[in-house]
Amino acid sequence: MAVSQSVFVELDFFLLIVLSLLLPAAIYGYMMWKRALSRLAIFGFGISLIVLAGVNVAVLRRLAELTAHTPSLLDDQLFASGVSLALYLVPALFAGVGINIVSHLLVSHLTEAERRYRRQHRSGQLKP
Repeated sequence: MAVSQSVFVELDFFLLIVLSLLLPAAIYGYMMWKRALSRLAIFGFGISLIVLAGVNVAVLRRLAELTAHTPSLLDDQLFASGVSLALYLVPALFAGVGINIVSHLLVSHLTEAERRYRRQHRSGQLKP
């Protein structure tokens, strides 16, 4: 397999752009555009952001490995230096938002379940 001159022409780099910018923007845009979303849809969006973050980190690690085999200094400066730490903040943000979405669903479900229990307990439908 021939070694590329730069990782910027590799399929992994374009995958990184799609995973880092396009897919999360599409998910956020869709959630903001819709007036009503089911819990299942919101849960799916939260999980997909978490999964996207994990795949994004894997692609970043792969690109860092590929830079060792390319003669270009620009990709070394971006993916194999301290600057790459900033690139890992993007998936951390997506994972954080995804976890927050899932956590919000869990807390709201538990709050509603607690209200239902109290209503049923007061009306005598449940025994203590």
